[in-house]
Amino acid sequence: MNRSETAWEQRDRALKERTQYWFDFHHQGIGAGNLLINLQHDKLIDFAVTIKMVRRVMRELGLKCQIRVKKHHRRKESEQYILDNVLNQDFDVEVPNEVWLSDSTELTYGVNGQYKMRLSGVMDLYGRRLLSYNLSVTETAAAEIQVFHRAFEASGDVHPLVHTDRGPAYTAGAFNNFLSRHHVPRSMSRPGTPYDNAPMERWWNEFKLRWMDRHPLAKTYQELVELVEDGIEYFNHHNRSAQRNGLTPDEYWNEAV
Repeated sequence: MNRSETAWEQRDRALKERTQYWFDFHHQGIGAGNLLINLQHDKLIDFAVTIKMVRRVMRELGLKCQIRVKKHHRRKESEQYILDNVLNQDFDVEVPNEVWLSDSTELTYGVNGQYKMRLSGVMDLYGRRLLSYNLSVTETAAAEIQVFHRAFEASGDVHPLVHTDRGPAYTAGAFNNFLSRHHVPRSMSRPGTPYDNAPMERWWNEFKLRWMDRHPLAKTYQELVELVEDGIEYFNHHNRSAQRNGLTPDEYWNEAV
């Protein structure tokens, strides 16, 4: 009864406490790899942590990350070429503002989820950092112009390759005339090929699974706006990844600029 806690037991207890903390901080949406990254950046952990240690602790605490369900049997549409796929799934970039990706996704709100909104975003492929967003009732050229206007305002005089899918908003004359005034090259996904814009698709999947689905459904439009803003803040400032050397998108992006 009077035995003192050993050094190993102290470290094990601290590791379990901080593992639980980071797992809850990320809304039970990260696995052992990302937990390891967060623990390695945790100032309260003053000893070396390995992936085997994290997996053992997760097993003992009963922590299990929810994974995305893969979608199969996408039907390829008839090929219609509007603009070439210049990006060609080359997602390796070396500097910020080299490639911007854009897309929109549907969100619901209301007491019974009866209202729908489109969330549009512009993402810098370098570090997967979301530069701007816009909520609108439907995906229109005006909505996409607005989200790109905000991105250019935040980034200054830059001329990235802009990659989108072939949705009506992105093929509209008004949208393309707007981009032409900013002197940016264009690229479009091939019909029925979502993998041509895979990083943006993945960002939406992660945003919905790890943020929207882990919070109560917004009852009002203002609640939806606040939830989206907090989610973007979380992914840009707190979401660490091994692909970014353990950094958040903001840290990775700012390190380059």
